[in-house]
Amino acid sequence: MRYKDYVWPHNPRVYTISYKRKVGAREVPFGHYSLQDLGPSYRIMRGEGEFVGQGAYDEFKKLATVFYNEGPGLLVHPVWQTANAYFVELSLSQEPRADYVKYTFAFWEEYGGHSTGTTVTTGGSNAGSGESTQESTGTGQWYTVVGGDTLWGIARRYGVELTKLISLNPQIKNPNLIYAGQKVRVA
Repeated sequence: MRYKDYVWPHNPRVYTISYKRKVGAREVPFGHYSLQDLGPSYRIMRGEGEFVGQGAYDEFKKLATVFYNEGPGLLVHPVWQTANAYFVELSLSQEPRADYVKYTFAFWEEYGGHSTGTTVTTGGSNAGSGESTQESTGTGQWYTVVGGDTLWGIARRYGVELTKLISLNPQIKNPNLIYAGQKVRVA
């Protein structure tokens, strides 16, 4: 296993991975609710390992030094797919000895976006037909929301930071609540 410039002398012995998806809940009349898929979130990769033999504690200190380096790095693991990740947790599982150190760790995968393969048509509004619509005007580029869209998903589709998309659309009072047929400025 490798992270940034650190290579484990042998792979940690226990691995787990968690996938998360964000979902927004909104109450509607008569005690019902509506759920909105806000998309996948970061993966959490956890593990447990040990350094054994002469210099075990020194090896742990090298790993701890990597933990203190800021920013994400490339995580290469024999089981997980390669990911750009943040090293977010490193713990000793027992009192270390010079020849034995047991530790746990966690990485959070950074999500840099990907192409959804969605085809955007230009022209008139097709919001009722379930097709997305993109329009270019003198005041920018606009997108017509269709059912199931989220601002996060639109930002990903157009390669725009979510905060930038929100600032381009002051008419949207609640960024977690958009409606089919609504116009969203994307550029």
